[in-house]
Amino acid sequence: MFSPILEAYGLPEDKCTIRPFGTGLINHTWKVSYGAASYILQRINDAVFHHPSLIAENMESLAVYLQTHHPEYLFVKPLNTRDGRNLVHSQEGYFRLVPFITGSHTIDVVSAADQAYQAARQFGKFTSLLAGFPIGHLHLTLPDFHNLSLRYRQFEDALQHGNPARIAATADQIDVLRHFRGIVHTFEDIRHHSGFRLRVTHHDTKISNVLFDDSGHGLCVIDLDTVMPGYFISDLGDMMRTYLSPVSEEEKDMELISIRDEYFRAIVRGYLSEMKEELSAAEMDHIVYAGKFMIYMQALRFLTDHLNDDRYYGAKYEGHNFVRAVNQLTLLQRLTEKEPILNKMVQESIYSF
Repeated sequence: MFSPILEAYGLPEDKCTIRPFGTGLINHTWKVSYGAASYILQRINDAVFHHPSLIAENMESLAVYLQTHHPEYLFVKPLNTRDGRNLVHSQEGYFRLVPFITGSHTIDVVSAADQAYQAARQFGKFTSLLAGFPIGHLHLTLPDFHNLSLRYRQFEDALQHGNPARIAATADQIDVLRHFRGIVHTFEDIRHHSGFRLRVTHHDTKISNVLFDDSGHGLCVIDLDTVMPGYFISDLGDMMRTYLSPVSEEEKDMELISIRDEYFRAIVRGYLSEMKEELSAAEMDHIVYAGKFMIYMQALRFLTDHLNDDRYYGAKYEGHNFVRAVNQLTLLQRLTEKEPILNKMVQESIYSF
């Protein structure tokens, strides 16, 4: 399997050590060692990303821009093959090879507020450094990925055509999702508001997409497949969704879900340390909304999939996506309960710079 891929990069498979690497759910990843050099080999999941060449073109465009305008930034760019390609297509799929950054590591779960700060700062820095990038040159690798209006329509469609027994059994959760529909209306307002800019946005800001050095400082962001034009609420909101609670979206005990104030403050301060001068007054007013936006969208998607018999996410046990949906609705309710306190923290953070 690996031989034709590695040979394209001038690496002899029989002299390489190849091991599975990381915990990513979409792409398959291996660490390749050859002598003193190490690399990360990834197979792009073309069942999710239907046009991997668009990802490669995006990365090349971003690399050229950053090298020209911010050459000091660590941008982990895919390597070229011996004949100049940055993506290899074989019978096994689409592959890319990137250098392994010595002295770097990733983490899977946020366990300290400073980790949240470092990650938020890196995602903010990535968007800030690319503020001058011509956004029209960036391909949509996952069209409508964070289109909340579309996700709500898909939810409504599931209510019409989904599993009748599951629809009846989830009436309470359906009512809660409808109760929070104002989040969709705000998103639609944002799309027509001159104070909100489309920027180079990562769209997948889980902590494992940040490289840290041995002292715990953030180095850069990685896994750029979902980098597309987007609103800041996507990146900031996904950090809130995945960093704020001490438990993940898989947790079944809803009593364990909470909003950790120190983590919220760390996310906001880290992001604003790089993005304060980039965000408009209208955007600043929607910082807490960013969390509501992403949590609500994920709750919609989980319950929609449950009603559609788990066609998209699949299920490891009966009712898996229902549990995930309840988890995210609980997180949304916890965030909403604390909104006045969190807005005060935002104002304190804005004026602290």
